[in-house]
Amino acid sequence: MAFVRFLLFAGALVAFAAAAQAPLRVRGTVAAFDGHVLRVNDATGNAREIAVGERAELVFARPMALGDIKAGDFVACTSRAGSDGRLVASEVRRFAKPLNPGHRPFSGGANQMMTNATVTTATVQATGARELALAYDGGAQKIVVPESAAVFDLVAAAPSQLAPGMKVNLTAAPDDQGRLAARRIELRN
Repeated sequence: MAFVRFLLFAGALVAFAAAAQAPLRVRGTVAAFDGHVLRVNDATGNAREIAVGERAELVFARPMALGDIKAGDFVACTSRAGSDGRLVASEVRRFAKPLNPGHRPFSGGANQMMTNATVTTATVQATGARELALAYDGGAQKIVVPESAAVFDLVAAAPSQLAPGMKVNLTAAPDDQGRLAARRIELRN
């Protein structure tokens, strides 16, 4: 019986440690960057300090035309179901390499979905709207992309671009000293 309790206790510790290392998403505006620590005012008004080391991936969301997205490109589409049930994009971002493929609820807002997938059919005119056909392991989606949707190409960024006023969407996790350390930072004007 003591061995079973030990196994349960050890399992709980492992689960707690894994949860403690889970990445945290921070969205907000750069308040300051001293070359090592990024200060971000998040959407709720809280100031967060995040260490930015050499391993942090920095990308800039450069506006682009939807027509520049081609079959074989990897994109992330933020969408909601329209009144007819079709997914309608509010934003499309083209990635240099696949990142977290799939289709799932998005933490950025109510009833939003995130689809990270490969474009199978580039922009087509379908039933009066522009549409992307996307595929990922285990599924596929067709997403309407209205003219009002923001379309970005994610390109490499430099730390010098982390200037006050820039918008950021980043993932961070505690480092070995318990400080939040950036893993990936996406920035835009």
